Amino acid sequence: MTAAAPEPKVNMGQPVPRYDAAAKVTGRATYASDMPLDNPAFAFLVTSAIAKGRIDGFDLDDAKRVRGVIDIVTHENAPKLKESKLFSNGGYAGTTIQPLKSADIAHDGQIIAVVVAESYEAAREAANRVKVSYTATAPSATFDSPGTTTAAAKGQSAQFKEDPEVGDFAKAFDTAEVKLTASYETPTQHHNPMELFSTSCVWMGDNLVIYEGSQFVYGLKNGVAEQLGIDADKVRVVNPYVGGGFGSRGSMTPRTAIIAGIAKRLNRPIKLVPTRDQGFTITTHRAETRHEIKLGASRDGKLLALRHEGAEVSSRPDAYCVGGTKTTARLYACPNVASLVSIVRADRNTPGFMRSPPEVPYLFALESAMDELAVKLNMDPVELRRINDTTNEPIGGKPYSSRSLMACFDEAAKAFGWAQRSPQPKSMSDGEWLIGYGCAATCYPTQMAPSAARVRLQRDGRTRVEIAGHEIGTGAYTVIAQTATERLGVPLEKVAVFMGDSDLPPAPVAGGSNSTASTCSAVMMVCDQIRQRLFKAVMPDSLTDKAKETVGISQAPATQAAKSDRPLDIEKAFNALGVGVVEEYGEWKPEGAPLDSFKAMHSGQVRIVGGHAMKDQIAYAFGAEFVEVRINRFTHEIRCPRLVGAFAGGRIMNPRTARSQLMGGLIWGMSSALLEATEIDERNARYVNDNLADYLVPVNADVPGVEVIMLSEQDDHINPAGVKGLGELANVGTNAAICNAIHHATGQRIRKLPVRLENIEV
Repeated sequence: MTAAAPEPKVNMGQPVPRYDAAAKVTGRATYASDMPLDNPAFAFLVTSAIAKGRIDGFDLDDAKRVRGVIDIVTHENAPKLKESKLFSNGGYAGTTIQPLKSADIAHDGQIIAVVVAESYEAAREAANRVKVSYTATAPSATFDSPGTTTAAAKGQSAQFKEDPEVGDFAKAFDTAEVKLTASYETPTQHHNPMELFSTSCVWMGDNLVIYEGSQFVYGLKNGVAEQLGIDADKVRVVNPYVGGGFGSRGSMTPRTAIIAGIAKRLNRPIKLVPTRDQGFTITTHRAETRHEIKLGASRDGKLLALRHEGAEVSSRPDAYCVGGTKTTARLYACPNVASLVSIVRADRNTPGFMRSPPEVPYLFALESAMDELAVKLNMDPVELRRINDTTNEPIGGKPYSSRSLMACFDEAAKAFGWAQRSPQPKSMSDGEWLIGYGCAATCYPTQMAPSAARVRLQRDGRTRVEIAGHEIGTGAYTVIAQTATERLGVPLEKVAVFMGDSDLPPAPVAGGSNSTASTCSAVMMVCDQIRQRLFKAVMPDSLTDKAKETVGISQAPATQAAKSDRPLDIEKAFNALGVGVVEEYGEWKPEGAPLDSFKAMHSGQVRIVGGHAMKDQIAYAFGAEFVEVRINRFTHEIRCPRLVGAFAGGRIMNPRTARSQLMGGLIWGMSSALLEATEIDERNARYVNDNLADYLVPVNADVPGVEVIMLSEQDDHINPAGVKGLGELANVGTNAAICNAIHHATGQRIRKLPVRLENIEV
């Protein structure tokens, strides 16, 4: 084994190479804009140069003179679409702001015209010649901008249903021996996946095929059908590979139905590949947030009172928020908790899911405050967390299905060398470099959603697995193939997996770290149905019940159910059945999912369950992260030479792909602390650094050392696969760990992200 393919521990699968590795490195993997189309026309977007106001008119004469221009579509001649709703009968919409509906402008970079031409170059040239006259009004950009409105999220956001509270916070805080009050801020951030936000639409009679990178093909299929006013059975979405999503492709965006409508009108395939800067406004982003944390504790470090107030910026029409207090209120033992989340409305495009949407900004505030409290108490921050560790969440008293937080801290601290830390700020240095050590907890809810699968097993062992899951770079093809291998006992090289097509059995959105738990549980169940059929063919009826136990037809964890004390002779079973192929279809839903789950699944709606919302327990994956920072005492340059993380996520399906996910998360967490911010021109409510030259992301030289430790953890209560989910776990808390390390290095407490050298005072 190697560092990239760690030796499996108990309750871990084999670190087999990625199923799709060869296809990706040889160029055989096809993404949305790669799909061959018959005589396509090319679309290019024209976007608004103002953030608020109206379009007075267009001058299209110069644009129409470009050779090859076919059509220019504006609100005056655009195909009419049905209204969008964030939560509709179809898929989840990323915004209700519908471009090309009227002359009104709701945000900077709004789509105001689409130029269609015979070539991409002609469409781009013509789009640059479109002249637009506006009547602009002063926009509200962000916090503290004139004209914004603020109100509690509860009651106006369908996503946010509670402000968690328990006990009497005010009284407990007032009488606490040690008090801390601190405010924190996180910036707007954008996803910037490598694959641009392309869309191709092809009509075949009344049937529409959409080629688009999506994290939820069933949601896109049903949502676009609803906007176009057609039957969802007439829409097919195809995307076998997605070049990164991070939440940006989890919801339906307005551009898809617009391009589909234009393709219908022109009776010709249309391909749209927006530019990088357009991706900042035609899709969603992570909203900027503000937080106030109040902690009250006894002198021995026990938390007595915790209050977390958070505020998030959203658009004028959409009450979008992530509301991470549902996690921060439950992370530590505390008998008195209060919280409040507010939404600030501004003239901006609607925010949306971005990797670990609630936890990244909200745990930054809490984990920074915990470090500040440890300093006040003159206590090791690891020990402060140990004192406040709990097996039951404080709000409802429900037990955690499993909780390995302190085991993660112990493993990571040992690997990092935390014991060698001198606790006094500014006490560690190497020449002109001040050295700081910092740590933070990470957690992410274990979530699952209904999923379906179809599996076909041939006599020679060849296996075909069909599921409309999504390969967004996480290794979904690989772990699904491994699941079939483990359950059916066939060689991995004989398993073929088909995903990314809405004609396949439905799967949930690849988001919320639910994908592996959901899809693998469904595939396990269907493989067990096949095993049961084969066992019944060769075994007496009296042994059927024993066979059910042997093949794991109940919802036992994979590590138990995959074992068999009675090997299955596939050749003998097929002879007994008299067939050459066995095929099964099945639909799985997690415990606690509503009765309409399967109907909703086919309609592109997600019924995700888990996390804090489970009936009798609470389920989270946990981790601990340690960082070393070095700050030059003269130039104030900030370096982060080491990142160490230990994580416990239930069953690890593949240590190779899991390590890759966790390593990437740690790096992104560092990036969110030191580099990433979408800068806003507050006068005009416009994004300034809408490109990859000015929007800073880390390169290899920024992260010399990253160590990932995966703990062995078994949780028999969450789902048949025993999977907690890892995709979003590792980039939570890293931003706090880095700020905590900066304080240790310099004595300076920084509470606003990102931290750059101009913020350092030594």
